[in-house]
Amino acid sequence: AKLRDLHGMIARDVAARPVAEAVLVHLGDYVDKAGDVRGVVDYLAAGDPVPGVTTKFLTGNHEETMLAALDGVGGATADWLWGGGKATLESWGINPDSPRETWPAAFTAAQMAFLRRLDLYHQEEGYLFVHAGIRPGIPLAEQSREDLLRIRHDFLNSTRDHGFVVVHGHTAGFAPVVRPNRICVDTAAWSGGKLTCAVVEEDRLGFLGA
Repeated sequence: AKLRDLHGMIARDVAARPVAEAVLVHLGDYVDKAGDVRGVVDYLAAGDPVPGVTTKFLTGNHEETMLAALDGVGGATADWLWGGGKATLESWGINPDSPRETWPAAFTAAQMAFLRRLDLYHQEEGYLFVHAGIRPGIPLAEQSREDLLRIRHDFLNSTRDHGFVVVHGHTAGFAPVVRPNRICVDTAAWSGGKLTCAVVEEDRLGFLGA
């Protein structure tokens, strides 16, 4: 419901302040922990949620861990269940105590295709959109997947000019964080906070929240 409400806000904002091209970037972590997880995946997999707006879907560490668990990668199942995977399984009507080998059969081809085609990052003018952040001082082409999806302290504490402003999630708070080199929009929607969208236009910044 929060996601649909936020998309409605975005659609109204685009209609009220038209631009030549609007790009909507989702930063990942569509699964786990709470809420109607299956509903979120089905809704996003169905197509562009805001008509007339180019939409990008990025992966988060939760999607990465989920896919590894469903694929039977060693250690991933325990990591997924510990990190919120039980809520996802239950959303699909799967008993988390059932054999892991039986889980993939509950997911449709469309759901799996959506989860497997998620991008790692998106660059737009002076901004880099990515789930967690980047390793400071490392060129973008040489960044590790692990850092892009899971980095925290080395990135969050850095005051370095990365050559672009990094717009990210992954590290939750109850308000957006704005620094000269990064913008964090994870406002803990899964645990009672708002779902937040940063609106960036050249050097201007605003927020929408549901």
